[in-house]
Amino acid sequence: MSDSVHSVKDRQQASHVSSHIGGDFPLDENVVAELPAGTKVVSADSFGSSAWTVTARINTELSDGTTKRYFLKCATEDAGRCMMEGEFNAMSELYKTMPSFVPKPHAWGEFKLPDPRTYFFLCDFIDMSNQLPEPNQFCARLAELHRISASPTGKFGFHVPTCHGRFPQFVDWDSSWASFFSKLLADVLRLDLETNGRWKELEDISEQVLTQVIPRLLGVLQADGRVLKPCLIHGDLWEGNIGTDFETGEIFIFDSGAYYAHNEMEIGMWRCERHKIRAKVYTKQYLRSFGMSEPVEEWDDRNRIYCVKMNMVHSAHHPGSIVRKTAYDDMCYLVEKYAPLTDTAP
Repeated sequence: MSDSVHSVKDRQQASHVSSHIGGDFPLDENVVAELPAGTKVVSADSFGSSAWTVTARINTELSDGTTKRYFLKCATEDAGRCMMEGEFNAMSELYKTMPSFVPKPHAWGEFKLPDPRTYFFLCDFIDMSNQLPEPNQFCARLAELHRISASPTGKFGFHVPTCHGRFPQFVDWDSSWASFFSKLLADVLRLDLETNGRWKELEDISEQVLTQVIPRLLGVLQADGRVLKPCLIHGDLWEGNIGTDFETGEIFIFDSGAYYAHNEMEIGMWRCERHKIRAKVYTKQYLRSFGMSEPVEEWDDRNRIYCVKMNMVHSAHHPGSIVRKTAYDDMCYLVEKYAPLTDTAP
């Protein structure tokens, strides 16, 4: 998909492009059709960069004479459709729950352009700093999102597939968090295997994690009368998907692969060594705002297994990445602690 998506700008035909619009990004007619009635598009310019999408900023003048900017993301083929539809639904759910925390989503759809098949996501443009967010404000707002959200089914999952990067996530509804996470992780392990090839030791330890560790470590969250609330999470919350409004100082999250999950799943990403948000102040501030689930003494092990999912997704996206070994080591640690392999040798 990456080759075709980056050819979108060059392959659009004049019959599908609004020629009176300024800027370096040729804007498809179907995108323009999603703007409010009476909107005049002044320009569309390439903005930002991505391995799997192309992005642009659209400058407009509304019917009342005020100016407004939009952010456009485009991706191609079936994978692109899933990414754009998933992001629109994820951002819409976040916006419905906490509109002050995400740019307003407007639409997703397909270009009139027939080749390559191209899909888009349209939302408000907010001029944001890419510096690390202020920990107190950010963590308090994130905890508020988790606290006020409510699963429409009372279960874990989401109503459409959402994506982590370019890969769809297995998010079918499930009342058991251990069952849901096991299927989510199994699908990620499958993707990694397809990308990086066979590794018997990894496959063996993965099976033990899926069948023994997860039922024990996560199953206890809903055992002995404990109730675990499905919370709406962003799903891919690293510093690259967080910004601070230059004008207001408000913090926003974007580029979401949301679903309803155990709230602690959100910050499994913050354990990853490659991310700046791994700084301990963020986890500490979040836990001050929300607290740990019971049993508290197993919090770090839950954080470790949630990080395994994040690292295996990264490995599936980046063949040969060292994080595959990191995830393997973490799974070995958890197996040794919760479900030691039995030596069957004579």
